[in-house]
Amino acid sequence: MKTHILYFWIATLGGMLFGYDTAVINGAMPFFTSYFNLSDAMVGWSVSSGLVGCILGASFASWPADRLGRRDSMKIAALLFLVSALGTGFAYNFTMFIIARILGGIAVGAVSVIMPIYLSEITPAKHRGSSTINFQLGVVVGILAAFFVDYLLIDTGEYNWRYMFLSMALPSLFFFTFLLQAKRSPRWLIQRGYISEANIALQEYNSQENSIKLVREIQASLHKQDNKQDCPSLFKKPYLRFMLIGIAVGIFSQLSGIAIVMYYATDIFRAAGFSTNAAIGQTVIIGITNLAFTLLAKSLIDKVGRRKLLLFGTAGMSVTLAVLAASYFSTGFPAWVLLMALVSFVALFASSMGAVSWVLLGEIFPNNIRSQGMSIGSLSNWIVNGSISFLFPIATGALPNGGGYCFAFFAITTLTGYFFFKKYLFETTNKSLEEIELENS
Repeated sequence: MKTHILYFWIATLGGMLFGYDTAVINGAMPFFTSYFNLSDAMVGWSVSSGLVGCILGASFASWPADRLGRRDSMKIAALLFLVSALGTGFAYNFTMFIIARILGGIAVGAVSVIMPIYLSEITPAKHRGSSTINFQLGVVVGILAAFFVDYLLIDTGEYNWRYMFLSMALPSLFFFTFLLQAKRSPRWLIQRGYISEANIALQEYNSQENSIKLVREIQASLHKQDNKQDCPSLFKKPYLRFMLIGIAVGIFSQLSGIAIVMYYATDIFRAAGFSTNAAIGQTVIIGITNLAFTLLAKSLIDKVGRRKLLLFGTAGMSVTLAVLAASYFSTGFPAWVLLMALVSFVALFASSMGAVSWVLLGEIFPNNIRSQGMSIGSLSNWIVNGSISFLFPIATGALPNGGGYCFAFFAITTLTGYFFFKKYLFETTNKSLEEIELENS
């Protein structure tokens, strides 16, 4: 298989499993809720338990990524996806279901850290943005596939929700198979002293002369701090700026409320008056929008730049979130306006924050702290994701117009993110990882 095709499928399948695992619960929720007779808090736990796994996976991913390597760590994640699919599909009680969800979450958390690092380290600067977006493209394809599969399996009987979860097993096997053919990250190889193998990996995209030059630049980047400290302090200069931006990217991407739309879209539409079948059908529209605008971002990110896309998207999202908040406080609010607001929000997120976040997290950190920085940035993402996903059904059940207050909060935080990125975010487009480090340290 040609190199660029192989890495396209690795990025896409890794992202697809990420998206599928997190979104498949959307359509399955009404059915396993009834099967296990769950309370509002238990429904929140069924969603956020997977996110607890994501937090665990993101927290510890830097350890295997640095010791076993990026590629081999993702092989382990692929097997965890498979175990999760089988565990949730065959769960005989709620405890087993939760354990399987947590294992799947660990795989998602690990892949969310390791895949952007792997792609940023193995891809040349001029294609790094669009290549890393293949991962986000996979995420939205996975979300869309989950919504579509959920819709197709609605009428398959009492155990329809089991089939929805089991459907993740096949892509898990494909992901593992493609990873068997991939090369290890050249920057990880250099860090470990495997210079010849790193040179071969770099020559997949570079001439021999450029590969030798890149090896020297990477070695210089990795070793420039060696005489100062063996264990770099991540929250002191010269790393503080990179860390704060990475954490902000992780936090603000989730404070947009995208997780609520992806996990609870069915319930939002049902609350607006749609039937369960129609509500699940509307989520397919959201998934298609997510895919279409991710493809748009893929074509723009290496031309327009990360910073411009992010600023445009956060400004637009804050407006659509305000409309969504208003829908909860207005009697007789037209259902089609709610649908248009949700679709517009997803379009803006997919073409900006959704596409840019993982690209930035994979490229802004210096070589010798990349895995730790990426882990912390991803961890901040999952902590916020898990918190709001657990609290949303409780807030909507306990407070009149609770959903409206939640979306008003998301509108304010997204607008805050706009001003933060406008002031502090630097452009990384068309620069090597070593140039980004040198210019901003």
